[in-house]
Amino acid sequence: MLAIGSPLASSVRASTSCNALLRELQQIWSDIGESEADRDRMLLELERECLEVYRRKVEEAANAKARLHQSVAAKEAEVATLMATLGALNIHSPMQTQKKMTSLKEKLASVTPLLEDLRMKKEERIKQFADIKTQIEKISGEISGYNYPGDTMISCLTMEDQDLSLRKLTEFQTHLQTLQKEKSDRLHKVLEYVNEVHLLCGVLGLDFAQAVSDVHPSLQRTNQEQTTNISNCTFEGLEQIINKLKMERRIRIQKLRDIVAALFELWSLMDSPQAEKSIFSRATSVLRLSEAEVTEPGVLSTEMIEQASAEVEKLTKLKASRMKELVMKRRSELEDICRMTHIEPDASTAVEKSNVLINSGLVDSSELLANIEAQITKAKDEALSRKEIMNRIDRWLLACEEENWLEDYSQNENRYNAGRGAHINLKRAEKGRITVTKIPGIVDNLINRTLAWEEEKNMLFLYDGVRLVSILEDYKLTRKQKEEEKKRCRDQKKIQDLLLREREAIYGSKPSPRKNNSFRKPNGYQANGNGSMTPTPRRNSVGGGTPELLTPRSYSGRQNGYFKEMRRLSTVPLNFVAISKEDTASTFTSVCGSELASPPHS
Repeated sequence: MLAIGSPLASSVRASTSCNALLRELQQIWSDIGESEADRDRMLLELERECLEVYRRKVEEAANAKARLHQSVAAKEAEVATLMATLGALNIHSPMQTQKKMTSLKEKLASVTPLLEDLRMKKEERIKQFADIKTQIEKISGEISGYNYPGDTMISCLTMEDQDLSLRKLTEFQTHLQTLQKEKSDRLHKVLEYVNEVHLLCGVLGLDFAQAVSDVHPSLQRTNQEQTTNISNCTFEGLEQIINKLKMERRIRIQKLRDIVAALFELWSLMDSPQAEKSIFSRATSVLRLSEAEVTEPGVLSTEMIEQASAEVEKLTKLKASRMKELVMKRRSELEDICRMTHIEPDASTAVEKSNVLINSGLVDSSELLANIEAQITKAKDEALSRKEIMNRIDRWLLACEEENWLEDYSQNENRYNAGRGAHINLKRAEKGRITVTKIPGIVDNLINRTLAWEEEKNMLFLYDGVRLVSILEDYKLTRKQKEEEKKRCRDQKKIQDLLLREREAIYGSKPSPRKNNSFRKPNGYQANGNGSMTPTPRRNSVGGGTPELLTPRSYSGRQNGYFKEMRRLSTVPLNFVAISKEDTASTFTSVCGSELASPPHS
């Protein structure tokens, strides 16, 4: 049984209808009375008309098939092109699925969605490339300064058959990232240059906006919509202006340093108060800073330099009016230095001579002052070279003072009294004896040091105008004579004691009246609260009973003419004890005479 709606059933129904219609037509023809020939002719025309209808339908169906095939082929070609353009190699090719399909409509139905999807992807990819192209063109233009066309890498985007694959998109994205990094580096470098220009302009007191505007207006940052120019021209311009500003800074630093050096010299000469100096504290700070460390705003401005220059001019004029006073002051400083170091000052710039020269106008005050300054420098240098020997001289003099104190202390009959402060004197005496034993070594070492100094400097070591070696040799000779005198006195005392013991052995001892010295003040001592005596420094004179050890201080008390002649001092040996040699001899004679004259006791 045929299924209803099937093609065969439709054909059967069409055939049955045609046969029924033909039978009805023949019946009509019979009723009309048509002849067989007419019937055959009309049937033939009917068949020919049916063939024409079938032929026309076949042609229409063939044309429809051709159009459908062409549409499928065109869409397949477009799909292949889009796949090649997008690089979509992972999508299943429609040609592979067509082998399983027989209907063109099925092929068209399968290709159309794929084509639409590829078209959408192409549009999206084109937008991505266009966005990257815009960014690359913008950054390339900023880097190049818009002086040449955009990057050649993006020129292919203007073609219809452009490569829109992910590989090409990745290349463009990598190139864009490279340009973005270069832009970031350039922006950072431009910012560093601009900050350096700002710092230099602040130090020099110049207009920063005007300086960067000469390079490029975008560097002012007045318009936030305007991007900062990062082209090579901008870098060259910034480098040039930085070098120019550094050169100007170097020139101004040197100029200000010269002015400040003159200020310090004038302040020193004029004894300017600290309040006046503090006004230029910013300017004077340049002296102790290197060029790169000078960063304070306005410290090198023209106003600061002009202010310092005006101060120098003012002090220079004031210096001219006070030059005589300055000369006297510097001469006094020279004499103080020479007095402290025991050097004879240069007599050519003495106060009397300087006054005469200044008043007569024979010598320029500035030259005289410069001469004194040179003498001060020379005196300071010489004092520095003499420092070691001067320290040894002070040590020697202290030892000599300690020796004098010890001698006074030894002559004090009350030194062993148990009074307040006596133990202090005992300790000092013990230390003094140790110090005195070192004096010969100190003197010999000082002579050797002085001779070495004289050989090195090729000049004599003078102490207040007298050669130090001569003073030390005289001291050694005097000390030797003093020791010999002490020894002779000890021998005389031993002889006297021996004679006295012999007299006592022959005649017997006789009480002698004691001398009351309780109210007598010993030489070089002062009485304290408990009756004990405290030694004080003793002043020995040449005419005294004790020979004087000639030290540099005793030489310093001589007359100046004596120093200038530089004569060696002669020493006169004197007795060590208060009893002179003649008195001792007379006493010995009187004692012996009385013993011989008086009869022996029975």
